[in-house]
Amino acid sequence: MKTSKQEIREHTWEILEINKFGRFPFPLKNRIPNFKGAEKAASFVFQMPEYQQAQVIKVNPDSPQLPIRAQILRDGKTLLVPTPRLRAGFIMVKPEWVPAGEERKAASLSHIKSYGKEIPLANLPRIDLFFAGSVALHRDGRRVGKGEGYADREYAIIRELGNPEIPVIGTIHSAQLTDADVPRDPYDLTVDFIATENEFIPTNTPYLKPNGIQWDLVTDEEKEEMPVLKEIWELTKSQKRS
Repeated sequence: MKTSKQEIREHTWEILEINKFGRFPFPLKNRIPNFKGAEKAASFVFQMPEYQQAQVIKVNPDSPQLPIRAQILRDGKTLLVPTPRLRAGFIMVKPEWVPAGEERKAASLSHIKSYGKEIPLANLPRIDLFFAGSVALHRDGRRVGKGEGYADREYAIIRELGNPEIPVIGTIHSAQLTDADVPRDPYDLTVDFIATENEFIPTNTPYLKPNGIQWDLVTDEEKEEMPVLKEIWELTKSQKRS
């Protein structure tokens, strides 16, 4: 019998809780869980040529990726973080806007707006690397998020706006690796690299990533909830006209 994504989520959250692999904020359930060893997982990423060459990097706003967001600024790179529920698109933080020593504060969700600014999609720079928060990951790149589809949508948005296909990275605890047969929809985002506290895994994923927004699947309610979708619709329509 095929395992559902929700079953994989519940199982993963439970394993992290039982083994005390998680850390603040609690509860781990219904979120991208923070985990012990997040800094070690991040350290694998900083050795990647893809990271070292990247100038603009999009990172999810969740706690386990805070070490990555802070290091991006320390390394003189531009950080892009999606706003909650993508309502205002993305916040951009340029390294020159952050005083030395304040990178971790600037990369935290509670202070990022003081250092960065929301930018309209028309001004979005070319993104070189993409971090997606995950509840569980399969070694072949299949991903289970927390169930709201934002990482899938974010990647589809930047592709819709003309960004080339770029590497996607997930950092997780080794207990979040799943052997389950993760169900896949055509719009699901896969990861190219996984970093845990123990190892760095190139997935060599055979699955294609979204190359834009599947407008036939976007509801009127979603357009209301995410004005960014309406903005893209208008932007791409005007680009096609010109």
